[in-house]
Amino acid sequence: MTKIYLIRHAEAEGNLYRIVQGHFNSYITGKGQRQIAALAERFKDIHLDALYSSDLRRTVTTAGAITKYHALPMQLEPRLREIHLGICEGMSFGDMRRLDPEQMDYFNNDPERWRAEGAETFAECTQRMVGIVTEIAEQNDGRTVAIVSHGMAIRSLLAYILGVASADIPSLPHGDNTAVSCLNYENGSFTVEFYNDNSHLPPELSTFAKQSWWRRESGGVDMGNLSYEPLDMQKEGALYERCYADAWLAAHGDLRGFNAPLYLSAARAHCADDERAVLKVIRGEGELIGLVETDRRRSAGAGIGWISLVYLKPEYRGMGLGIQPLGRAITDYQKLGRKAVRLHVSSENRHAVGFYEHYGFRIINREPGAGAPLYLMEKRFE
Repeated sequence: MTKIYLIRHAEAEGNLYRIVQGHFNSYITGKGQRQIAALAERFKDIHLDALYSSDLRRTVTTAGAITKYHALPMQLEPRLREIHLGICEGMSFGDMRRLDPEQMDYFNNDPERWRAEGAETFAECTQRMVGIVTEIAEQNDGRTVAIVSHGMAIRSLLAYILGVASADIPSLPHGDNTAVSCLNYENGSFTVEFYNDNSHLPPELSTFAKQSWWRRESGGVDMGNLSYEPLDMQKEGALYERCYADAWLAAHGDLRGFNAPLYLSAARAHCADDERAVLKVIRGEGELIGLVETDRRRSAGAGIGWISLVYLKPEYRGMGLGIQPLGRAITDYQKLGRKAVRLHVSSENRHAVGFYEHYGFRIINREPGAGAPLYLMEKRFE
């Protein structure tokens, strides 16, 4: 008999930013690193003979929890990757729902019916996962192994073993980040001892503790997932000016030093380089709640991405939504191959400084500004 501990990766940026990851090679978050530390303690005294992992960064990093206390080579296997999501890769979950609400419903509640251009089907993902995990089990007869993989990939395998039909998959919940399932393989078949156990995580380290989309009664719908669409700078320039003025007021307490024509001109120049440079942040079916602006040309030669504005209307601040538009900009720069992102924030805006520091930015310089001295903050991708 082969015993298999099947582990989902720790919280990655896509989980935090609510962006579809699939094969996108995202990084583990600060919370994810703490989840990995808890996972390492869970497995400290469990005997293991072998370790396998998907070759994506978020699983390889998570597998470090096993190597902390076990001197095992990490065997990387691309067949353990997440389901490939085709054109949906790198979209926000909000954008994925707006693109095709029916297909998004299938993805969460009847995945065998889900289709997206260029994507792997649920059946193909299941076949791939059953094949590679069976192969690992047969190669390790009489041994205990750990396998680190991904949420939908693990769910497809568990559904196959437990005989859960696609239309009944809401009865098989998604697993939290670093959740552990235990399988036994003997005489050509699998049995499940337990699945999706996250008992090693205190509530403050659970990703799912602050999310509801994964609960059966939600049907996979989360109205907190934001979507984005380009701002028309020719027709909606006044909207841009109002939003920027409100952001300035929140940062400085008054509008002294605010130069609307200057900032509007800069935004139009950014949009001339990239039609998605200024994005409207949308909640639900079309409610505008903010803007996010990037400047792709600035420092491009140095591999740096610039974020010019992250703005939410006052009534949506303090709700935990700001990380999504920030994450949208960060992910776009990662897809472009940039090595870091930078932004300026008023030294008077302690709340904003703390927000960016919490999500991995650090102050690298202090510079003069129109309203108050500015902090230059940077987040490196590593």
